[in-house]
Amino acid sequence: MRWYAVPAALAGLGAATAAYAGLYERNQWTLRRFSVPVLPPGQGPLTVLHLSDIHMLARQRGKQRWLRELEALEPDLVINTGDNLAGHDAVPATVAALGPLLDRAGAFVMGSNDYFAPRPKNPLRYFFPDDKRIIGEPLPWRDLREVMTGRGWVDLTNRCGEVKADGRRIALAGLDDPHLGRDRYDEIAGVAPIDADLRLGLLHSPEPRLIDRFTADGYDLILAGHTHGGQVRVPFYGAPVTNCGIDRARSRWLSRWTDSSWLHVSAGLGTSPYAPYRFACRPEATLLTLVSRN
Repeated sequence: MRWYAVPAALAGLGAATAAYAGLYERNQWTLRRFSVPVLPPGQGPLTVLHLSDIHMLARQRGKQRWLRELEALEPDLVINTGDNLAGHDAVPATVAALGPLLDRAGAFVMGSNDYFAPRPKNPLRYFFPDDKRIIGEPLPWRDLREVMTGRGWVDLTNRCGEVKADGRRIALAGLDDPHLGRDRYDEIAGVAPIDADLRLGLLHSPEPRLIDRFTADGYDLILAGHTHGGQVRVPFYGAPVTNCGIDRARSRWLSRWTDSSWLHVSAGLGTSPYAPYRFACRPEATLLTLVSRN
């Protein structure tokens, strides 16, 4: 190859990669499955469907169909860790997509893109974070919250709660979005009920300082989203950035946090409409099968 052909070849490769990430992979919704040993000895399995970072637009019919089909999994519990919306008209589409899942035992916290619409931003900002958040116009998150709570899901916005799933008593605690500085752990602080069958902590952005507090209070499994798994991952390297305090190695999926606690970070189902790309990081929901410790 002549030297002057190299730039053209690189440009062609870049264009092909962008087309793959923007036209194909971002629509390859995937179900992940993990087993987590957090239940008391002798108990049977409990299934938890973890949804996060849907970033729904009303026009995204394929994503809505895929989400509706998750009801066929018949999960015992549904957990939603925020960033459901990406537009002012997205609440009806999001509710329709969740469909009968809203009639199952469920709980949720909100994320920044439930409160505010996304805006265009330079992606290089993620490599040089600061405290100046670029946020858009307010979104109708209260309408979404009203539907979710009206159908029986527990709002864990800086609150504790409890649900029954498959006959098990599950203690819950959640935080408002740390990415916006809305978390108030002192309002939920205290030892989780030791007589519960399971203790779950929820937050949108997986900040280690807060995961440590959940763990210290006795929560068995902490669930989060926000990172998009890096969204554009580098082969053999992983996520270039996480957009929060979590380390790159934990930017998605299940990991052991301490000897007594686990963390699951969902890579999420969507993207910002201003950065509609996924590379080596398919959009996903996760079915967690909780099993006994022994």
